Amino acid sequence: MNPVDLTRIPTADPLRAYRYRDGLYAADLVTAALVHLDFFTWLAANPSSVTGICTHFDFAERPVDVMMTLFVANGFVRRNGDVFHIADSGLEYLVADSPWSLAPYYRSLKDRPVTMDYLKVLKTGKPANWGAYDEGFDWHRSMEDESFARQFTAAMDCRGVLLGPAMAKALDLSRFSRLLDIGGGSGIYACSLVANHPGLSATVFDQASVEKIARTRVEELGFPDRVDVRAGDMLTQPLPEGYDLHLYSNVLHDWDVPEVRQLLAASFAALKPGGMLIIHDAIIGPEKDGPLPVAEYSAMLMHSTQGKCYSVNEYEALLSEAGFRGFTFQTTAADRGVMTAGKP
Repeated sequence: MNPVDLTRIPTADPLRAYRYRDGLYAADLVTAALVHLDFFTWLAANPSSVTGICTHFDFAERPVDVMMTLFVANGFVRRNGDVFHIADSGLEYLVADSPWSLAPYYRSLKDRPVTMDYLKVLKTGKPANWGAYDEGFDWHRSMEDESFARQFTAAMDCRGVLLGPAMAKALDLSRFSRLLDIGGGSGIYACSLVANHPGLSATVFDQASVEKIARTRVEELGFPDRVDVRAGDMLTQPLPEGYDLHLYSNVLHDWDVPEVRQLLAASFAALKPGGMLIIHDAIIGPEKDGPLPVAEYSAMLMHSTQGKCYSVNEYEALLSEAGFRGFTFQTTAADRGVMTAGKP
């Protein structure tokens, strides 16, 4: 394998390769709604809000929010305020009594494991087993196991070799000196930022099962003098102090609103005054009508984690509640983007 240059971004378009993986479970969510629930037929007769859908089907709010965002992004459903209505494409192709209904076409997929998982996730709000394995834990429990943590961290590291430099090049960090990369995994994002911003040093803060992996990877990337690693639990321990820059890169999407609220409040408490928070993630647009690839990726997160892809407006509301001000957002690479917020 050639050495990694974290100051360089590849020239070829990565979107097709990324989108096959990120959107893998979206078809199963459509199948569950269409074949098992006849959801679109019901919605055509009963325009409804997320709350109304949850009440009628006895579903949990988080998975319904993700499902409806996916359906709006596809044009199957349209949103009018808080109320969802069937759109023309949904009426013609997804409603049972339409002569063009595709329900029979999808019916052959109805017993796929991930399709069946979605029926449980919609009911309980709890994630399914990672990868829809018959035996095992959801992603959060699995990460406590060192062998799983190694495998998963390696998978996220290979993604970060592209996403990290793209994020780093989108940001002006010239006035900052110390970065805390919270839930930083292998350290690929911390290393990407210090590689592109010479005045920056960093600490990767993650759970004990990842610590050795991160130390090894930081050394391989050539930054042991500028990036250190510290083990800790971001949800049960105060965040380390003395940093003027915090990063959550592909972290918050793994958690539900209470945990995101907790993490943002912890960052606000620990961050130096005048410091900045960075959220690097796949982020839904302010109207929650796309982008479609992000809505599809959110379906995967809803299946296997406690989280989802949050919208720009959802992040701004949570950041404001924590005390942050001065928000920015820009897209980076492979359907990802970066938000910043300042601590006054």
